Amino acid sequence: MNSFPDNKRVIDIIEAAAVDEIMPRFQHLSGDDIREKGPGDLVTIADLNAERYLSEHLLELVPGSCVVGEENADADPDVIKQIQGDAPVWIIDPVDGTGNFSRGQAPFVVIVAYVEGGVTKTGWIHDPITGETIHAELGKGAWSGDRRLTLPAPPPIEEMVGSLSPRVAQRLASQKVGAIRRVNCVGRDYMDLSLGGLHYARFAFRLKPWDHAAGVLIHSEAGGYSRLVKSDAAYTPGLTPDETMKTNEILLMAPGRASWETITSMLADT
Repeated sequence: MNSFPDNKRVIDIIEAAAVDEIMPRFQHLSGDDIREKGPGDLVTIADLNAERYLSEHLLELVPGSCVVGEENADADPDVIKQIQGDAPVWIIDPVDGTGNFSRGQAPFVVIVAYVEGGVTKTGWIHDPITGETIHAELGKGAWSGDRRLTLPAPPPIEEMVGSLSPRVAQRLASQKVGAIRRVNCVGRDYMDLSLGGLHYARFAFRLKPWDHAAGVLIHSEAGGYSRLVKSDAAYTPGLTPDETMKTNEILLMAPGRASWETITSMLADT
């Protein structure tokens, strides 16, 4: 197909899902509105309704397209195979940061990626609290509204801000590193990585396409660099969570290749 969906229409759909399906339920969930899919893995009525809304309206934009969403993949894990198929695919995380959302806390975001031939062509991340949406098209840059996103030159490693799991952060306690945080919302990390407020991030265990497909593209189009540490390969959305779990794969995001190598060495024993 080799085309891009209408950016404004996609953003309108995402923002409408946030306004109509997500924000009315923020800090207003009852116990019956939340359930546990697995240990520590929650889903709320907002996740389900927002994914349904996004799926219905995004499919109308591109006839013949299909959806791989966090919630429909939970119901049928085989749908993830569609990412490598011939049809265009919308990859949706309706509420990334569900744990935060279920506790009535920020951040949480909406993530959408559009994939053709196993390649992420466009990506969007929307923060319903701030109202900001960042997006990118492959080869056409990353944007927040009319402002093109360009990462500044990175500071020295000891002044960088990183996103690491508590376990990894604890093992770096004796090293000279800058601030380390974890906001429990991968999409918000990608926003901050692409906007320049966060310099690096380490993601591991089960790398899910609805978490990473859009963010990797946006960060790259803003001038950032990322790579899979174990396989020394670029991230692609067709990489399944099960594959990454079997290999203990790590996805490392950094401002550029040189800083990526420095941070990889720093984290080598973690």
